Amino acid sequence: MTTESLQRKIDTRTKPLGSLGKLEKIALKIGTIQNTLTPELKNPAILVFAADHGIADEGVSPCPKEITWQMVMNFVNNGAGINVFSRQHNIHLRVIDAGVDYDFPEGCNIENHKLAYGTKNMLHEPAMSIEICRKAMEKGAECVRQEFERGCNVIGFGEMGIGNTSPASLLLNKFTHVPLDECIGRGAGHTDAGLQHKYNVLKQVAEKHAPKTPLEILATFGGLEIAMITGAVLEAKRLNMLILADGFICTSGFLTAYEMQPDILDNVIFCHASNERGHRAMVDYLKGDPVLNLDLRLGEGTGVALAYPILQSALIFLNEMASFDEAEVFDVEKNR
Repeated sequence: MTTESLQRKIDTRTKPLGSLGKLEKIALKIGTIQNTLTPELKNPAILVFAADHGIADEGVSPCPKEITWQMVMNFVNNGAGINVFSRQHNIHLRVIDAGVDYDFPEGCNIENHKLAYGTKNMLHEPAMSIEICRKAMEKGAECVRQEFERGCNVIGFGEMGIGNTSPASLLLNKFTHVPLDECIGRGAGHTDAGLQHKYNVLKQVAEKHAPKTPLEILATFGGLEIAMITGAVLEAKRLNMLILADGFICTSGFLTAYEMQPDILDNVIFCHASNERGHRAMVDYLKGDPVLNLDLRLGEGTGVALAYPILQSALIFLNEMASFDEAEVFDVEKNR
């Protein structure tokens, strides 16, 4: 298969040239990834990685840290946004403890990949050691391999972790050099005073450390869930899966993976443009074209779940719509 032959198939469906807009671009991308004129989405999955953050001790979030484990329990009890949207679209959902500061009861449907009870407080020391960061990336990769072996070819990620817009903001700042004040948003609902305090704390963090390589930057400023997402993205690319990016925190993992291996973008679709200001800067830097713009800022992978039926529609038109020849309809473009 060639890109030209796939584009020809898209162009010869019974519609004016380009009239399905972004759906046509999505169909071209997925067909190119799968190297086929008849691409398909198989056994979609969303992996939600949860972890706590030492920087939360500095009051960078208006929410108490306990909400992390409470929301994880809500996930396994099928009560959160990601649960209802995944269920609506028949997406397999996994909830993974990457480093929550809580011991979950045995028997609940939480996968225990806990590497620590949250990261260190990066105001005083790097969030993770290089060794722990590497282990987190390997755990993320392992989770993706499990899905691939079950027949999944399209995977997205979600996250949960009070305070995790702070590591995402710092990763954006360090990798793209966007000014720090443009990387920081209100997160879970900061007041103006809370937003200023968050900026002041993160400015001190940014000035304290000087890591150089992408791995060092991730270990210094990242989170355990972000490191697992980074490793998961790299593994999904290795397995040539379609990789779906969610919002601000998840995309910080994609950004880190990009800095390590730029060709991941060949397999990535950005599902939505978040209402968190730093996310738009990330997507612009990665030259993404989000599928949806719904002012979402929930996280959890909800943007992935909501965009998924749009991707299905892109392949349905490609695979099931008649061509001009089949329908015996006059093709204006061919006869110009």
